[in-house]
Amino acid sequence: VQLQASGGGLVQAGGSLRLSCAASRRFFSIFTMGWYRQAPGKQRELVAVITSGNSTNYADSVKGRFIVSRDNAKNTVSLQMNSLKPEDTAVYYCNARGYIIGSAGTQEYWGQGTLVTVSS
Repeated sequence: VQLQASGGGLVQAGGSLRLSCAASRRFFSIFTMGWYRQAPGKQRELVAVITSGNSTNYADSVKGRFIVSRDNAKNTVSLQMNSLKPEDTAVYYCNARGYIIGSAGTQEYWGQGTLVTVSS
C-alpha cells in the first residue's frame, strides 16, 4: 500500500474533521499530494492539492473552510475540514504524484478512501 489514509467519520453540519494520509517510505520524491472526493452518483473531484513547495489549490466549494497541509519529512498530507456541510459527504481519497524507486517513472497513486458523512 503506497498511501494509507485515516480519519473521516460522521459529524454534524458545522463540525470539523481531520483527514491524514501517510505515503510509503518507498517514495523517492513526491511532487504533489492532496485529496479528492466522490459523492454517490457523482464523479471524483479535486478537493485540495499541495505541492512540495507548499503551493496549494482548492476547489471553490471548500475555499475558506478546508486547509491542506503537508510534512515533506514524513511524507504525510492532512486535510483539516471545518464548517462541514451535508454536501461535503463523500468518500475522500488521498492522492500523490511521485516517483518510487524501481517503478516506471513518476506516477499517480491513490489511497483506499475514507468516508466522511455530514448530517444536517
